[in-house]
Amino acid sequence: MAEQFSLDAQPRDLTGKKVGRLRRDGLVPVVVYGAKIEPVNLQIPYRALQLALAHAGGTNLINLNVEGGNNQQVLARSVQRDVIKGSILHVDFLAVDASTKISTVVQIHLNGEAPAVKAGLGVLLNGIQSIEIEALPADLIGRVDVDLSALKEVNDSIHVRDLNLGDKVTILTDPDDMVVRVTMVHEVEEEATDEVTSAEPEVVKKGKADEEEDED
Repeated sequence: MAEQFSLDAQPRDLTGKKVGRLRRDGLVPVVVYGAKIEPVNLQIPYRALQLALAHAGGTNLINLNVEGGNNQQVLARSVQRDVIKGSILHVDFLAVDASTKISTVVQIHLNGEAPAVKAGLGVLLNGIQSIEIEALPADLIGRVDVDLSALKEVNDSIHVRDLNLGDKVTILTDPDDMVVRVTMVHEVEEEATDEVTSAEPEVVKKGKADEEEDED
């Protein structure tokens, strides 16, 4: 089960261009939305929010303690940052329901060393670096750990279909997607030459905030 984190938040009255005042006071405007609630405008101290997002990412539940009640369990769904400074401008949180499954993207973490690589038979070729999963909020995982010890020969590989996350987590990513493979050095060089990269959407992304600073 993924870790859980806590944040204190306050109701927010300022919206639109007026939120620039909040940022100058060290606060970040956030919105909490969900299928069963109306969007709620809140504000959170910058440093506490920064630390929580750095550790929780978009896969760990955050207990949002709202001043005056109406606490929520949330996931960070969108983080808007200043395109130059990288500072947090605005965050969208998804309020989760304990009985409703949700989907999210989790990172793949490679553990150990492939015996074939250690023996000098080949090199490791990485495939996808994350997968999409679906689970109840309480069953979400923070990352997927992949053991490389099974890669003993050249061309040995691990695909999404080989991942076992238990009965409570459903993998939505194509099972034929490759996670990692042992290959010869010249094959890696050829793939690197032919590779075309594309920008993938991230949970935490840079962009212009919807609610801009005022000019006062």
